[in-house]
Amino acid sequence: MLDATLPRPDQGQLYICDAARPRRRAAALEDLATGLRRWRLPAALARLDIRNRYRGSVLGPFWLTLSTAVMVVGLGILYSSLFKLEVRNYLPFVAVSLIVWGMINQTVTDACTSLTSAEGIIRQLPLPFTVHVLRSVFRNALITAHSLPLVFLVFLATGTLPGREVLLLFPGLLLVVVNAFFVSLLLGMVCARFRDIAPIVNSFMQLAFYMSPVLWKPELLGDTARWLPLNPFYTVMETVRGPLVEGGVTPLVWLSAVLYTLLVAAVALAFFVRFRGRIAFWV
Repeated sequence: MLDATLPRPDQGQLYICDAARPRRRAAALEDLATGLRRWRLPAALARLDIRNRYRGSVLGPFWLTLSTAVMVVGLGILYSSLFKLEVRNYLPFVAVSLIVWGMINQTVTDACTSLTSAEGIIRQLPLPFTVHVLRSVFRNALITAHSLPLVFLVFLATGTLPGREVLLLFPGLLLVVVNAFFVSLLLGMVCARFRDIAPIVNSFMQLAFYMSPVLWKPELLGDTARWLPLNPFYTVMETVRGPLVEGGVTPLVWLSAVLYTLLVAAVALAFFVRFRGRIAFWV
């Protein structure tokens, strides 16, 4: 049995590390708590990432807003004709769908490199791994925030405004953020260990885009739409989109979204507790 006295990086105190009883759960929970307390650090790093990514650009992240606006107008006119829908009703739907899906897709894609992209920091500084995960989540949240004015412009242009059910948007956004955090934590570890997973995830997200009601409305499926709550991408996205353009969200969709969130959180935490000590060797 090997005992060692090591410094705690968050408080500068000492604790006993027993190799026979590594205290994985306590170390993982302490990592999470410390990372969440230091949320200003990943937020600052996320802003730095965005600034460096668009260095020398005139519009910066608003290029994404412009490209999204072009897609909304183009796809809105095209698919409203294909699906025989009124542009006035379909345009807000596709605008919110593309923005929410863009955040989900980019978050999942960046989750694969949330830890490997911080290899230099992980090997040199005793920062909680949670900081690197939050950095990825904050970065995508800030980029998505640049496209939010587009939603209000579409609402004004079509003359459609959400009702009181818009208040349900906030718990929906909370579910999206919680899912983004735990998905980034889980995929960050898995992709650090198995580098072939990232291309598979990218291909899967392309399939999920067409299999989820992003460009097409759920009612177009007819009776088959009752199986949509089995699609986690649909339920999580609907908790944000429903209060804005569809007059609310059904209890079944809320239940499915919460259950999927709890499932992802449980799996991510189980992996983090078990394999946290190996992350520095995987990246």
